[in-house]
Amino acid sequence: MKLTVIGGGSTYTPELVEGIAVAHAALPVSELVLADPDARRLELVGGLTRRMLARAGHPARVVTAEVAAAGDLDAAVADAAVVLLQLRVGGQAARHVDETLPLACGCVGQETTGAGGLAKALRTVPVVLDIAARVAARAPDAWIIDFTNPVGIVTRALLDAGHRAVGLCNVAIGFQRRAAALLGVEPGRIGLGHAGLNHLTWVRSVRRDGREVLPELLDRHPDALAAISGLPAPFLRGLGAVPSYYLRYFYDHDRVVEEQRGARSRAEEVAALERDLLAQYADPKLDAKPARLAERGGAFYSEAAVRLAVSLLAGRGDVQVVNVRNHGTLPFLDDRAVIEVPARITASGAVPLPVPAVEPLFAGLIAHVSGYEELALDAALRGGVDRVAAALLAHPLVGQREPAERLARDLVAANRAHLPWAA
Repeated sequence: MKLTVIGGGSTYTPELVEGIAVAHAALPVSELVLADPDARRLELVGGLTRRMLARAGHPARVVTAEVAAAGDLDAAVADAAVVLLQLRVGGQAARHVDETLPLACGCVGQETTGAGGLAKALRTVPVVLDIAARVAARAPDAWIIDFTNPVGIVTRALLDAGHRAVGLCNVAIGFQRRAAALLGVEPGRIGLGHAGLNHLTWVRSVRRDGREVLPELLDRHPDALAAISGLPAPFLRGLGAVPSYYLRYFYDHDRVVEEQRGARSRAEEVAALERDLLAQYADPKLDAKPARLAERGGAFYSEAAVRLAVSLLAGRGDVQVVNVRNHGTLPFLDDRAVIEVPARITASGAVPLPVPAVEPLFAGLIAHVSGYEELALDAALRGGVDRVAAALLAHPLVGQREPAERLARDLVAANRAHLPWAA
């Protein structure tokens, strides 16, 4: 079995490799291809990957593929069973702009939502669609698992283009693991009523062995849940739900802007962390992921990705939280919208499970952001400063005429090198 990782030079990759090593019986990878345009990163990450698999006694052959041209990419994905996308167009430098430029307009600077998330979508969607077209030509039966943000918009682009794709985020599995730890049980005994859009979700139900225990969690572990969500415990009790930590950008918008203006960007922090990680990866004695990788984010990413790949290939029919077409699951959204909910994973793809009626407080925001995502995808596909401005005007984290127009001009100018239509 061939598994290709696009963005294989990422410092995230050892996390994924650990999951592949542990799951060899269920996911018998014989060839692991790490594809990336950065030769130096590939050398370091590829070396660590080989040592990690050797330590685990895993027989997979590791291939590093520098994708400097289209032909390189074709070879990297040819005959793959799974292609996993974890790329970052523009690197941490572009992310820094995403996180800082909106602050001048009094808007949150974040790389996956708001103005920064739109900039990332503009850069990313065309690149991902080109990769997917090559996968369709060279490995037509392959599944594309998208971990590239903004996951909802990127997954919608892939599905609209007819690709075999499922979007994946680690927020749900992270909450499941933390809830299990608080309750003192194995994670497999915990089921989540998780619903919304990618990075815009609420856990409205936590079931232990089928019995509802969210009220118990809210009563007994308020501080832990507050730390997970970044929001005060009394607020969570009032909601009767635990929002994703990305909801803090909406519920505490002005406070977050103040904090961001007084701190260095997350991109700067990650860039420094990555320099240290890559230096560690260069050590020929290192054969396990280093402890500092936990600071990079993406907790439980490897487990989620491997589980999804296994279920898609084997048609296990188990339930996982993924990004999938709405198809009436949330009746207030278009059927083509991409939502993040529990779904049954089959060999034919992910089928969303029924979701209890969503409270108006949550449904209104979901519908608002879903409308933005549709406009964002249109801007990414067709370009134009006016389309970018329309998407920003539709986003509740911007939503005003003058900031939308100014940010549209500034974002396009800052990302011109990655936007062919803006050249």
